[in-house]
Amino acid sequence: MSDIEKILVPDVGGDEVEVIEICFAVGDSLEADEGIITVETDKASMDIPAPFAGELVALSVKVGDKIKEGDVIAEMKGAATSSADEAPKEAEPEQKSEPKAEQAEAPAEEKAPAAATSSEVIEIAVPDIGEDGEVDVIEVLVAAGDVIEAEDGLITLETDKATMDVPSPHAGTVKEVFISTGDKVKQGSIVIKLETSSGAPAETSSTAEAPAETPAPAAEKSAPAASSEVIDIAVPDIGEEGEVDVIDVLVAVGDVIEAEDGLITLETDKATMDVPSSHAGTVKEVLISTGDKVKQGSIVIKLETSSGAPAQEAQAAPAPAAKTATVATPAPSAKKAAPVPHHPQMGLTNASAIYTSPSIRRLAREFGVDLTLVKGSGRKGRILKEDVQSYVKYELSRPKANAGSSVASGEGGLQVVSAKQIDFSKFGEIETKALTRIQKISGPFLHRNWVTIPHVTQFDEADITNVEAFRKEQNVICEKQKLGFKITPLVFILKAAADALRTFPVFNSSLSEDGESLILKKYIHIGVAVDTPNGLVVPVVRDVDQKGIHQLSRELLEISVKARDGKLKASDMQGGCFTISSLGGIGGTAFTPIVNAPEVAILGVSKSEMKPKWNGKDFEPKLMLPLSMSYDHRVIDGALAARFTVHLAGVMSDIRKLIL
Repeated sequence: MSDIEKILVPDVGGDEVEVIEICFAVGDSLEADEGIITVETDKASMDIPAPFAGELVALSVKVGDKIKEGDVIAEMKGAATSSADEAPKEAEPEQKSEPKAEQAEAPAEEKAPAAATSSEVIEIAVPDIGEDGEVDVIEVLVAAGDVIEAEDGLITLETDKATMDVPSPHAGTVKEVFISTGDKVKQGSIVIKLETSSGAPAETSSTAEAPAETPAPAAEKSAPAASSEVIDIAVPDIGEEGEVDVIDVLVAVGDVIEAEDGLITLETDKATMDVPSSHAGTVKEVLISTGDKVKQGSIVIKLETSSGAPAQEAQAAPAPAAKTATVATPAPSAKKAAPVPHHPQMGLTNASAIYTSPSIRRLAREFGVDLTLVKGSGRKGRILKEDVQSYVKYELSRPKANAGSSVASGEGGLQVVSAKQIDFSKFGEIETKALTRIQKISGPFLHRNWVTIPHVTQFDEADITNVEAFRKEQNVICEKQKLGFKITPLVFILKAAADALRTFPVFNSSLSEDGESLILKKYIHIGVAVDTPNGLVVPVVRDVDQKGIHQLSRELLEISVKARDGKLKASDMQGGCFTISSLGGIGGTAFTPIVNAPEVAILGVSKSEMKPKWNGKDFEPKLMLPLSMSYDHRVIDGALAARFTVHLAGVMSDIRKLIL
């Protein structure tokens, strides 16, 4: 091979094809079979690969050019060939000395050539895809002659729930493809014939070294250390009576996971949550797919767990083994990620050339993804399949404008100018801090509620002078009786709100999905916003109207502790009819709380303050509690909202009205 060679267009199955992408620049180093340019015919896009590894010296084409078979597209400088040239020279002395070597090292020399040249053609079939019948093949990802790695996709299947790739369990060269786009396949259908090379040399060498490095007794002891057990990991109690949607599968077969690592992500009507693994081990089988519905007891994965013995013996193992374990373990966590409601690519655009493969371009076209907005994580910024999937997840997690939400881009809708990207570091020192998980989950829902609900806030004050005096008296009694709790002002607000909801049932309702009717609730469950180190959560106190002051005080204490310890279940935050957000312990005079859909109103409470109030003759000092109630103006009009807050303030001023 000469030092610099011209790269010609191979047979591309057409007269002329158009260059749609230059994948590398002059000066880049390429591996054999890496695409130099991407061309597009009337049927498909394809890469023209480098026939050997080396450096790209010159490019003879540019995007938009038309080329045909035999045209020069580039010049490449081959990798150093000294080792290849020396190989024949070294071979001759080896052949001459072969008779002598046979006597000394015959067994070792006979094994090496046989193992190195052996190859096997195997059939790759469709594995268990979780479908009883046949499914459609929507794309064939390989062709005869392709060199593939283990886990590379062979074909893409589409079921009624999801789209998935069928991976190759082995590395090798594709000899024959039996499937075409549009075919139907099922478990056991043959996809390709694959020529694989034997892995015997590696096994032989490690076997040969074993007697020298490890005595026979130590080998016998390793058997108990390798003991393992395959267990089923099921969905725990998630606080839902029915089934919930699986929106992401976070692990794959072969992943090594730790205890408490997320396995799947579930979405309820209130929150998104991960189902953690109860044990550490290796994933042997994944029984759930994205889009499935699960409930308590549904089997998620089969997990191979091992005893603690191997970990202790691993420390005494040779250095190469320890190094392998260290490299292999982080791989699963790097591959898998939780859903992406706050995406690092937000606001980025790729103004330079887009480096990606034709299959990724097809995937992007199917999802309607503008690749200039996707940041590639591959070599030299190349866009991978995972980058497109991550971008799509981010876009799906954002609140979208639609006709049902009264936010559209058309006439009469809300049109928002996108914010400019600003480099704040040019003004001074900055620090980037990630949002908490609760903020990432709740952010899109708060945004949706603020944009889609016409908010109005009614402000009022309640005279709580007498209630506060009564509360303090009762707390003295509670302390003497050692009841284990204190009565807080929030308990009286809960009881007053429950009374107001009974009096004005429209506040205890939800707008139907079609917006044509109201769903009136006959129960009174009130959510209480709790500030935690990880963000704001809203546990629900049930049947407030049927419980006394002491019982509510105990429940508030319990749910506050559970919220701050992060032990709330999904069921603890569901079923609310009305929400109270109290900032009284912090300060402020008023604020505008955001309605927590599908509820139609929310009460904000600020810090109480002594104020002079006119009684008709004199000014008297009164402890006044500021109230701020936001409501959905589609359901509640201003006059009704004013009556509600007046009633609420009246009950707070004289709690004897609760028994009327």
